[in-house]
Amino acid sequence: MHQPDQDIRNRLLIARLPAMPQILIKLLGHLQADDLGMPELAALIANDAGITGKLLAVASSSAYQRNGRGANLEQSLVALGTDMIKTLVISDSVFQTFSSFPHSGSTDLRAFWKRSLAAAVFARDIARRIDYPHLEEAYLAGLLHNVGRLALLATAPKEYAFNFTARDDEDLCAVEQRTLQITHAEAGAWLVERWQLDSFMADAVLYHHETSERLVAAHPLIRIVRTAHVMACHADDHHTLLDAAALCGIEEGELDAMLASGARQVDKAAAHLGIDLAGADDIPTPPAYAAPLLDPVQQRLSEEVRNLVLVSEVGQTFARQQGESGLLESMTRSARILFDFDNTVILLENPTGQTLVGAPSATTGRIAEFTIPLVKGGRVAESVHQRRTAYIRRDAEALALPEEQLLRMLGTEGMVCLPLVAGGRCLGVMVGGIQAWQLADCQKRERFLQAFGAQAATALETALSERGNARRQLASVAEEYREASRRVVHEVNNPLSIIKNYLSVLDSKLARQEPVATEMSVLNEEIDRVGQLIGSLAEIQPMSTGPRPLDVAKVVDDVVRLFRAGQFVPGSVQIATTMNDDARLVEGEADLLKQILVNLVKNAVEALGEVGGGRIEIVNRGHVHRERKLYLELAVTDTGPGLSPEVMANLFSAVRSTKEGAHRGLGLSIVHGLVKKLGGQIACRSGRGGTAFEILLPAWSGASTNPAPALPARAIGSV
Repeated sequence: MHQPDQDIRNRLLIARLPAMPQILIKLLGHLQADDLGMPELAALIANDAGITGKLLAVASSSAYQRNGRGANLEQSLVALGTDMIKTLVISDSVFQTFSSFPHSGSTDLRAFWKRSLAAAVFARDIARRIDYPHLEEAYLAGLLHNVGRLALLATAPKEYAFNFTARDDEDLCAVEQRTLQITHAEAGAWLVERWQLDSFMADAVLYHHETSERLVAAHPLIRIVRTAHVMACHADDHHTLLDAAALCGIEEGELDAMLASGARQVDKAAAHLGIDLAGADDIPTPPAYAAPLLDPVQQRLSEEVRNLVLVSEVGQTFARQQGESGLLESMTRSARILFDFDNTVILLENPTGQTLVGAPSATTGRIAEFTIPLVKGGRVAESVHQRRTAYIRRDAEALALPEEQLLRMLGTEGMVCLPLVAGGRCLGVMVGGIQAWQLADCQKRERFLQAFGAQAATALETALSERGNARRQLASVAEEYREASRRVVHEVNNPLSIIKNYLSVLDSKLARQEPVATEMSVLNEEIDRVGQLIGSLAEIQPMSTGPRPLDVAKVVDDVVRLFRAGQFVPGSVQIATTMNDDARLVEGEADLLKQILVNLVKNAVEALGEVGGGRIEIVNRGHVHRERKLYLELAVTDTGPGLSPEVMANLFSAVRSTKEGAHRGLGLSIVHGLVKKLGGQIACRSGRGGTAFEILLPAWSGASTNPAPALPARAIGSV
């Protein structure tokens, strides 16, 4: 079985779909045994107030009332007769069950209920016609033959909402298989089996879309439901109708009479049940629709952007916490929301570095008494030693005693062990309890887990440093984290209102613990840009102990590709680059240079947007000597209107700008700080002909000192 199929079945399992009413199960058992008299039937029905009221109301109607006097339940049942009682009890029980499905209250079920009633009526008439002994079983099978559509709507409302009202044919099954890896027939059969109805009903539901050739020798109930389905849902398809009717030996003339009689019975049953079917035939039934598959590269990019935005938001949340206990609670709460952990605990290294000790938690109070030795401590200790995420299943392997204890403590079949590594030191491990079937999905999101772990570890390291239990070198990491958090706050709270709107939507989704995988479909170009900017913060490392070579051309290409992929640049703006192959290596970190360039290009795009278009260039001007030191000069220029004297006077200071947002005016000050961190210098020239930011970056000591002529500009084009 493919993993997606397993996933949807488990989603069906945990969706808490309603159970079949006990009165219906007991009634079916008595009716099949054929040993239920009216007193016993009245006693059984009296246990359900809703059905009792329905039967008394029908019995007191003019169609059944003869003497004008009120009657008790047993007398009313005698007046109605066994067949009507069976019909009303079965129909009302199933109707109550359908009404309890999630999303049924917000969905128009008139057409669905009419087709279900019609299939039930036709199934009973066909069963009577071919002398099938269990008429009530056939009626119930007809009622339930499409219950899988409700189950899929309840389980996957976003993916299935449109197709719930689609035309019920083979095309629908194909679309369901493609989008959900399960058809409504399979989901319905699964649900009937879960209800433990002792019959061939699950098979009848499962095969109601099969061809007649495959069903010629099938059990009578399967052939009955297939024929009833076609009569209820495809009565206008004459060829298909005759083909299905032949399964049960029904001639064309007899078929027309059954269709006419069935329509009258459906109206009568709906009236007795109090179901309004007016306008059911006017509800459109469009062809099934499957959204086109996303380009895998674009889909991966969108997922990465989403994860980076989430991680940056988590980093800000951690930074706002007061004290170690508040931080630990925030870490476990965020992990449960982001990764669907049932429960989460954190184990920290003790001061000697020989044991993992449970960090106190509100949900698992005695975790503080739990310890795991780092020597021979099983898979959890191995995860800490190797700095690698571990995925542990209860039934997959022989577990050490501490692991068995953890699984019992978490109350799950599996767990994810995420090492908390910061500054080359493992502070401990976060253990998330999860169901076994969810482990594969967690493995697919391992990069997201590691980015989350890096943010959590950095925040935890800062807290430990403030408490005084960490080493003195943690001070530099704490400063690194504070600066990184400031950049995150600035980028996530970008002055653009569309980013604010996105974060608001995303925050509300997370607050309701709803999945955010499909949220990326509504993101616009600005969110792609911010996500890539924050990408450098996914794993915050301590300050570098030595210089490292950095290829400027590669970073520039990455930035230009980012803007092109995100469609952030309007068609009226052109971006071009001029690189120098003989002078391209500098000392520094790629993520810092990328953030500098993206901020400058973004500002240039906004400036050109005010004048209706123009040109942006990123130019490598080669090596220059400044104060006895060799630099590489990189310039970002635009043909915009230039900066005002007021802006130029406070260019690299954190001042109030004309943009909106809680952190407006921080952009160029952050750029200035990042350039200084790289050991470089930045200057600006601006006038009516445009603006140029000139950046000097320390050249790599192994780079050539003889700059070559610049290569021709490579126009990226109107992106």
